[in-house]
Amino acid sequence: MSLGGILLCVTGSEAMYADLGHFSQSAIQIAFIYVVYPALVLAYMGQAAFISQHHNFESSYHIGFYVSVPETLRWPVLVIAILAAVVGSQAIITGTFSIIKQCSSLSCFPGVKIVHTSSTVHGQIYIPEINWMLMILCLAVTIGFRDTKHLANAQGLAVITVMLVTTCLMSLVIVLCWNKSIFLALGFLLFFGAIEVIYFSASLVKFHEGAWVPITLSFIFMVVMCVWHYGTIKKYEFDVQNKVSVNWLLNLGPSLGIVRVRGIGLIHTELMSGIPAIFSHFVTNLPAFHQVLVFLCVKSVPVPHVQPEERFLVGRIGPKEYRLYRVIVRYGYRDVQKDDLEFEKELVGNIAEFIRSSAEYDKNGFAEDTDKPSGKLSTISTGINMWEEDGEPDASSSPRKETDPRDAAPERKKARFMIPKSAQVDSEVRRELQELMDAREAGMSFILGRSYMKAKSGSGFVKRVVINLLYEFLRKNSRGPAYAASIPHASTLEVGMVYQV
Repeated sequence: MSLGGILLCVTGSEAMYADLGHFSQSAIQIAFIYVVYPALVLAYMGQAAFISQHHNFESSYHIGFYVSVPETLRWPVLVIAILAAVVGSQAIITGTFSIIKQCSSLSCFPGVKIVHTSSTVHGQIYIPEINWMLMILCLAVTIGFRDTKHLANAQGLAVITVMLVTTCLMSLVIVLCWNKSIFLALGFLLFFGAIEVIYFSASLVKFHEGAWVPITLSFIFMVVMCVWHYGTIKKYEFDVQNKVSVNWLLNLGPSLGIVRVRGIGLIHTELMSGIPAIFSHFVTNLPAFHQVLVFLCVKSVPVPHVQPEERFLVGRIGPKEYRLYRVIVRYGYRDVQKDDLEFEKELVGNIAEFIRSSAEYDKNGFAEDTDKPSGKLSTISTGINMWEEDGEPDASSSPRKETDPRDAAPERKKARFMIPKSAQVDSEVRRELQELMDAREAGMSFILGRSYMKAKSGSGFVKRVVINLLYEFLRKNSRGPAYAASIPHASTLEVGMVYQV
């Protein structure tokens, strides 16, 4: 029981270390040594001195920290305590945001909306869904317990569990990252782990008095993370095993074995290489496709802004007559994705520049999976102006100039894709550019894949429950890709496909 009380003295100071991802190590050390530690020692010494002079505290239910404070200072101390609770809760909230973001990047947590609040510090984020969940859980625990003693027991078990897990992971860091002796790691684990196991056992004594809450919540979130990670891995394995090879595409011929209709088809995919299985699924069930196909991959990179001249990576799939292109679009976490009209202009302009520049390296056409360096994706940094409005060049389409889409919306609708007469291109390149222009004038369609996970027949009961029920429930109720919200619904076609995993 005494160890449990000592542990509660540590939990308050431990909360400040949740801010390690947002402040430097030296700042934490200075704050702890010169501010936090002296304040803690003075507070506990004062409370201990009060208890030593008042031995009848056992018969008083209200014995505690505020009783030891003189009445003249009780209200100011209460205000300071409330502010300290706000600071401590903010540390927990920011720490939770950081953990959820890392779990999402590792495919261990369903997709959530991540708002970056700083243009310079990548770790300063805000997650609305998690913030609401924390508020609801906080209110539920407070209303359910109605007793600070139970709250303290729950916090104590949660903190000592975090310490114990951190010690175990630290022993792995000593061996794997620092390349130290395994005996040093075992000594570290045995020394600090033994102390923490003793405090952990002391916290388990209070399991029925509130300590069960963090264990229950941990188990729920662990199940969510394991189910999501397992389903994501199975989905990725299915995509990799069933993606279409370039050889399969070459055997279809220039017409791909189907009727090529006018227009540009944008096929959104998460794969940066190969052809997604959704394409073969589409062409197998429908007899027609667009004359120009673009496999579009939108990626978010951990930098505030991506320069316009570095945003598009363009490559070709198969020979030139196939009119198949791969485009990777990179956005920084502070970049605002443009609307469909402006995006279409930049996309077609960069593909046109790629067609013109690739003619200087390859005259006979090349496949994406060749060993030639020119067959790789190319960054389009400069381009010829192929957008005109009433006979005058449209300056807003330059990839080096950022404009506000709301201010330029009326003018953009009048812009038209044209081949400049002054462009020094041969007849073959001009024909490819002309076909791209005709396809752009015919319209652009956005094709999204909608996958449904289903366990294979003969799978075990646990796998069927995890895939068919839990993972599908999480997928339907989690946030989808960010680019899907900016796609016009009138030009969107969703292709459903069942993944048998």
